[in-house]
Amino acid sequence: RSDIGPGAPAPPPVGAALGQQQDDAGAGRGAGRGVPMGDTRGDERQAVFDEQFGGDAGIFAGDGGEYDEDDKEADAIWESIDEHMDSRRRDQREARLKEQLAKYRRDNPKISEQFRDLKRKLDDVSYEEWDAIPEIGDYTIKKKKDMNRFAPAPDSLLQKALAEKEQSVSEVGSGGETSAFGGGGGGGGGGGGGSGLMTDLNAVGEGRGTVLGLKLDRLSDSVSGQTVVDPKGYLTDLGSMKISSSTEISDVKKARLLLKSVISTNPKHAPGWIAAARLEELAGKLQAARSFIQRGCDACPKSEDVWIEAARLNTPENAKAVLARGVASLPQSVKIWIAAAQLETEDERKRRVLRRALENIPNSVRLWKAVVDLSKEEDARMLLARAVECCPQHVDLWLALARLESYEQSRKVLNKARETLPTEPAIWITAAKLEEANGNAKSVGKILERAVKSLGSHGVSIDREHWLKEAEACEKQDPPATETCKQIVRVTIGVGVEDEDRKRTWKADAEECIKRRSFETARAIYAHATATFPAKKGLWVRAATLEKTAGDIAAMDEVLKRAVQSCPQAEILWLMAAKERWLAGDVAGARDILEEAFVANSESEDIWLAAFKLEFENREPERARALLAKAREKGGASERVWMKSAVVEREVGDVAAERRLLSEGLEKFPQFWKMWIMLGQLEEKEGDVDAARNAYAKGTRRCPDAIPLWCAAAALEASPDGGNAPAKARAVLEQARLRNPANETLWLTAARQERGGKPVGVDPESDRAADALMAKALQECPASGMLWAEAVRMAPRPQRKSKSVDALKRCDNDPAVIASIANLFWLDRKMDKARGWFNRAVTLNPDVGDHWAAYFKFETRHGDEDAVNAVVKRCAEAAPKHGEAWCRVAKRVENWHEPVDALLRKCAREVDFGE
Repeated sequence: RSDIGPGAPAPPPVGAALGQQQDDAGAGRGAGRGVPMGDTRGDERQAVFDEQFGGDAGIFAGDGGEYDEDDKEADAIWESIDEHMDSRRRDQREARLKEQLAKYRRDNPKISEQFRDLKRKLDDVSYEEWDAIPEIGDYTIKKKKDMNRFAPAPDSLLQKALAEKEQSVSEVGSGGETSAFGGGGGGGGGGGGGSGLMTDLNAVGEGRGTVLGLKLDRLSDSVSGQTVVDPKGYLTDLGSMKISSSTEISDVKKARLLLKSVISTNPKHAPGWIAAARLEELAGKLQAARSFIQRGCDACPKSEDVWIEAARLNTPENAKAVLARGVASLPQSVKIWIAAAQLETEDERKRRVLRRALENIPNSVRLWKAVVDLSKEEDARMLLARAVECCPQHVDLWLALARLESYEQSRKVLNKARETLPTEPAIWITAAKLEEANGNAKSVGKILERAVKSLGSHGVSIDREHWLKEAEACEKQDPPATETCKQIVRVTIGVGVEDEDRKRTWKADAEECIKRRSFETARAIYAHATATFPAKKGLWVRAATLEKTAGDIAAMDEVLKRAVQSCPQAEILWLMAAKERWLAGDVAGARDILEEAFVANSESEDIWLAAFKLEFENREPERARALLAKAREKGGASERVWMKSAVVEREVGDVAAERRLLSEGLEKFPQFWKMWIMLGQLEEKEGDVDAARNAYAKGTRRCPDAIPLWCAAAALEASPDGGNAPAKARAVLEQARLRNPANETLWLTAARQERGGKPVGVDPESDRAADALMAKALQECPASGMLWAEAVRMAPRPQRKSKSVDALKRCDNDPAVIASIANLFWLDRKMDKARGWFNRAVTLNPDVGDHWAAYFKFETRHGDEDAVNAVVKRCAEAAPKHGEAWCRVAKRVENWHEPVDALLRKCAREVDFGE
């Protein structure tokens, strides 16, 4: 076969093989000792017995039995074929096994599952009821066994106890030999060892126990029952003890021999001495390590690493002497001088060592920085003045000297530094900060403009990213240099950017700064961008949003004023300005802004609706009605204007006007389903069920894809006012599903309608019908989190856990599934887990009000006041707009003007979580 590599020739027949062997043997038998035998390697290869191939090893071994690439490829192919054949029926086999296991568990439930509901009811038992339960006592009628019987101890037990009390002795003879247990050694009992010392081993053991008890008594406190022995610390100390195994000891010995060879063959190799010393330190032989490193210092006096290692291994006093020898051998070593200074405990001694070091190495920046850090301000100024003379090419020393000098002297220092280092931008930025700190903000821009020109003339490329980072650093320093930050952005933001890429690049830069919370830098970028592109409303919107994020309302108002002046036709800017005035409590100012907006955009419907909302939310229905009437009179009003007009009439309570407006609006916009559902609700509220049914029917014919309209029609048929006809409701929903296949809301409504609002287990027939519909729904919408959450709620209590696992597999991060699992933890009294899952649900989608209401309800029952207030605050910031119960509560007429926290409390009373 070609898939297992080149084949070996087949073995000859048995008879031929035997004849060949006899011939070979005859040929060899007649030859002398000096004549070479025939080649018998092939026979030897066939005679080899292999564990894998048996007697056929010679056939398959080939030349030397090598496993080549062809063999490897063939094995890989056969493994892939086996894996494919196994995977063909894997899914069916695993599904069948899971089904069998589920059936077995369902038919053979555990005792704990059978009594789980009864055990849960024990939570309602009070302490008085527990105490009232009588003790069962011992009322057995069986004859008790008399356990007060005694049997005499056997003689063997008595002899064993006597033997344990006997003395165990050892005799130490004069020759050092020991015979234990009464002189049982060689030479007889009264031989030459009779003059030895007799030792009582029992007494030795008792003595050790007594000594240990005395030590523990010394450690104990005088207070009875207390002790200063820390058992945890004692165990920790035992755990920290290093117990070397035989393997580690042998490794240390091998390493010791290897390093001995290294340092003997090359005694001038410093790393060898250091390694030998550290090996001895690791083995716990500190004295040997010091000896090795001392020999290393003598052999390699010009290696600073050896001297520093020697100082580390010695005591502080000896280390000082070692480093003194080191600096004598290497007076130019900065590391040895720094190590010597660190050994000193007083600052004055450290400064003395460092000054001595500077006498030998005056051009070491590290030494200058170290001695300046230890000096007072006046001494540091003098030292830095000397340092910049010795190290004029290090900008850090110049900047440190400028920070310590007065304003005039700092300017001189920076001018001199700029002359010495003309290519260093940090000097220019420091000069700009200096001018701003001393109240000369007008000079900051000029200095930075000169900086860019000077650096460019000296061949320095202006890195825009680096300069923006410097601007952020200026903003975040204490105190912040905001003017320097702004001028850096103004001067360098356009460097290296093409004209057509400026807007896109600047917006990206500002967004990155906002992510790093560098608001001043982002503000400066937007200011420059809006000045360059004043007609781009997107830039103005971003700038206003930045001010809102930073929390500066006055700055946001100023930005919006300039924005509407630059872009008077941008409706969104007018609306933002009016909204911010309104949120700040300035209703009159918001009206003024909207009046100006009307002048600039007289035909804008959004501004009309914004003015209506302002009056409507401030409970001015007459003003709102007048505004909408003007909007309708102008002609070309959209369906939103007609719907808002009907909303105003509904709040006022004028049923006739509301019906008239809805009818006129539907004549103009028959495809607008919201007015159809409003008309149906109006007729239903007035008690005219036939008119409501007619409105819903017309609406579904005109708007067959309006899911809320179908649900409202089904709810009317199933309600008591509509005749309590679930069959009609079922027919409506089936027709809706035919028009709108794979719609999760319709399936969910149908499943709930089958249950009729009854809890699980009350009506088995309704439960079976609802389960059948839910199974079909999950087949048609397998990734619907809404349906999976309802399936978890509908499942019997023992099956909810497995159902929730399936839901998580299908919809891992769906907030509806997460909230349903949080509800399961709540019912199982796992409060910490429930709180975590509720928090996860509202974090994934903060726009769903039902989850906020469930979270609030949970914290109200099981949390403290701070947790409740935190949920209310977060919900107010999120301002949710969706959710089944949330929309039902918020769209009631009496709740139209309620704030978010009031809606949250009302909605929490209607959600079915925790039940």
